[in-house]
Amino acid sequence: MPTRDSQNIAPPAPATLTVSQLNRQVKRLLEGHFDFVWIEGEISNLATPSSGHWYFSLKDDGAQVRCAMFRNRNQRVRFRPESGQQVRVRARVSLYEGRGEFQLIVEHLEDAGAGALQRAFEALKLKLGAEGLFDAQRKRPLPDLPRHIAIVSSRSGAALRDLLTVFRRRYPILTLTLLPSSVQGAEAPAQLCAALLHAYDLPDIDAIVIARGGGSAEDLAAFNDEALARLIAESPVPVVSAVGHETDFTIADFVADHRAATPSVAAEMLSPDQRELAMQLAAVERLFVRQMQRRLALLGSQVKAARAGIRHPGDRLREQAQRLDDLDLRLRRAATSGLASRHQGIRLATQRLRGQSPAARLRTTSLTLQNLQSRAARAMSQLQNQAHQGLTLQQARLQSLAPQRTLERGYAIVRDQKGRVLRTTKDVQVGDLISAHLADGTLESTVTASLADKPE
Repeated sequence: MPTRDSQNIAPPAPATLTVSQLNRQVKRLLEGHFDFVWIEGEISNLATPSSGHWYFSLKDDGAQVRCAMFRNRNQRVRFRPESGQQVRVRARVSLYEGRGEFQLIVEHLEDAGAGALQRAFEALKLKLGAEGLFDAQRKRPLPDLPRHIAIVSSRSGAALRDLLTVFRRRYPILTLTLLPSSVQGAEAPAQLCAALLHAYDLPDIDAIVIARGGGSAEDLAAFNDEALARLIAESPVPVVSAVGHETDFTIADFVADHRAATPSVAAEMLSPDQRELAMQLAAVERLFVRQMQRRLALLGSQVKAARAGIRHPGDRLREQAQRLDDLDLRLRRAATSGLASRHQGIRLATQRLRGQSPAARLRTTSLTLQNLQSRAARAMSQLQNQAHQGLTLQQARLQSLAPQRTLERGYAIVRDQKGRVLRTTKDVQVGDLISAHLADGTLESTVTASLADKPE
């Protein structure tokens, strides 16, 4: 039995903690028990003091928790959070000792919608990449001189205006077919697929452009659709994806044959520069003119040689007359030689010569010469006609390529005060006097502004 003394001994009192000690121990228990956690909720009561730290509450329909995100961490966030925004955070569970408040120390913060979209994007990218839809071997080159291009884009978007502006400036003879589609929202993937199928049925299509302007990840989500990606991979012609800005990437960019940083860049990729083509044509024209000049010179030499080879009938007549004169002189010398013994012989010889007078042969020869002269005249006339027809044809061809005809089609040759031809806007300055040579005259003007084309 206990003694009286033992009944009077009090049990030892429990250790007494200060509030700071209690909060410190609770903090250690929380931080030691929980590893980093991912939590999703809505931001409320956001405070951003001058220190650069962020303080806010993260709540759902049933509860809320205080959060702190210090400056060295929130500087990595690519957007400015707002109250009411749904976010996803990676945080450490802790306790603020000063007020004894349970809180989260946030290490990473992302938009909840953007995070889900990014995860879905990465998963689909990995899947289609493993199937070979992004392989370089299946990418096709763009046509050098396209004639017909289909555009899949919004009818009212800035992307379409950019495409049309560049196409009209660089290659206005190109045929463009717009297949309008929504480019954002829940209905956009189905409409984009329908527009592509329509493009595949168009005749003589050389390439297809899928385009829209920049936007958030949610705005570009339609171009991360799996059905759209597989349909692009099945295209019978090369496809250019021009979606978003240069830093934006979609699944359509990876599966398309070519990716353009902007719609304007896509138009430049697909259209040859008409100014370069004009310079190439001018070079071909100069080469053709030089070849025709050499050909005409050769034909002229051949005509001249042909004329030199034809002997005029009068030359032959003069030669025969000279021979007759020579015979006559010889006869006279023989007749006057004074040799009586040969007088009779000379008389007989003279009679024989008279019997063989060249007059008949001369008449025959004259007729032959006249015939030859007539034939030569006809031949000369025929050669001259042929040469004239050839020259006329070449002249007509040269006229069709003459600079004057080019001016009559609406072009102009612009020169500075020194007569030099201007090829770029860098050749003149504001205030310079320039002259534009048109088909029917020259216009003189002063440069008031230089509106050079700027790259996108």
